[in-house]
Amino acid sequence: MGEWGQVVELRQYTLVPGQREILIDLFDREFVETQEAVGMQVIGQFRDVDRPDRFVWFRGFSDMASRHAGLEAFYGGPVWRAHAGEANATMIDSDDVLLLRPVAQTTELGALPPRPGPGERRPAAWLAVTICSVDSSADVAGLERGLLRALAAMTPPPLATFVEEPSENTFPALPVRAGENVVVWIQRISGDTETAAATLRASADVAEASLPNLVGAPTQLRLEPTPRSRLR
Repeated sequence: MGEWGQVVELRQYTLVPGQREILIDLFDREFVETQEAVGMQVIGQFRDVDRPDRFVWFRGFSDMASRHAGLEAFYGGPVWRAHAGEANATMIDSDDVLLLRPVAQTTELGALPPRPGPGERRPAAWLAVTICSVDSSADVAGLERGLLRALAAMTPPPLATFVEEPSENTFPALPVRAGENVVVWIQRISGDTETAAATLRASADVAEASLPNLVGAPTQLRLEPTPRSRLR
């Protein structure tokens, strides 16, 4: 699935109040190229527009084996050792992590744009993320007949759609939300508050109409890219 990878983490961090910009500066400076140097893809990193103490990012891997190797290399390596204390001091919780996989043969993830360099200013849109909890593992054929067709007809259509990755987390030092069944999609949206709200409402309506096994209302995020986020 192109540059996003076959396994994707959606990571949501709750931060110490007032510490988000400190983490963003550290992350953009120290944790982008250094993760990619050991085989991982830093897809994008974001401010949660509606939650001032939340930092959200996506990380991709070729497969579960490369995920284990990359995490072991990075978190056992010199860059994390040098900056772990500073990073961890900004965080209250970093365990809200969904392990996902692209919906096979149904999502055109496409190539990611070039990453902005340090100090470079590049226009960016907000992203909308819709997270749906469902009561059973995804039936991809059923998604193709219902949800994915409805999402493709939306304006804007999703950039990517995912379901849970069922593999066991082989790097337990970084916990994930195990045993959950989810469907997740990402849209690029206008930064205009009214337009963004309309997009989120439409996505929620599609979820409720097209996912008969939906459990509760979808969780939705409005995300603003950091200066060096590749996805923007």
